[in-house]
Amino acid sequence: MRKAQIERNTKETQIKASLEIFPEERVCEIDTGVGFLDHMLTLLSGHGNLGLCVKAHGDLDVDCHHTVEDIGIVLGKLLDDAAGDRKGIKRYGSATIPMDETLASVDLDFGGRPFIVFNADIPSEKINEYDTEVTEEFFRAVAFNCGMTLHINVHYGKNSHHIIEAIFKAFAHALEAALTTDPSIKGVLSTKGTF
Repeated sequence: MRKAQIERNTKETQIKASLEIFPEERVCEIDTGVGFLDHMLTLLSGHGNLGLCVKAHGDLDVDCHHTVEDIGIVLGKLLDDAAGDRKGIKRYGSATIPMDETLASVDLDFGGRPFIVFNADIPSEKINEYDTEVTEEFFRAVAFNCGMTLHINVHYGKNSHHIIEAIFKAFAHALEAALTTDPSIKGVLSTKGTF
């Protein structure tokens, strides 16, 4: 079916979200309370060919950490649900994206083995209300909640906005490649016959 929706409520965050993989008509509605994260999720939707709606309310009076990480958890669960049994998907995806002075690569395996490697030096501690250090926490939450091996490597870059944007765009393109179906793939792409 390639669609999923979820509602997740804790004492720190309340999140309602839905996702559709490669929709006929892409809808993107993002309201997290964190402007920079809204921008990144909008990029993810557009570059990953995903219908994505996220409405979140979090304890932003503390900081943005819980909101960003919990949205990562929700996105991971949505991807896991929408991908279903993963039959026929290409499973692997890679993308390298330039963003002005920055070059970032993302390589992923959507094969049920959660792991993350995150190599990125982000010079600024904040972009408006967004704490840049939570970028790694966001992607860790995504990877571990959808069973993804995820390698993020920023080769070089100076501008924090460009660095994080290049990561999100590279992730989107790698994800699109991994979730693409191939009629020549019978069942799951694994010699074991299962993930």
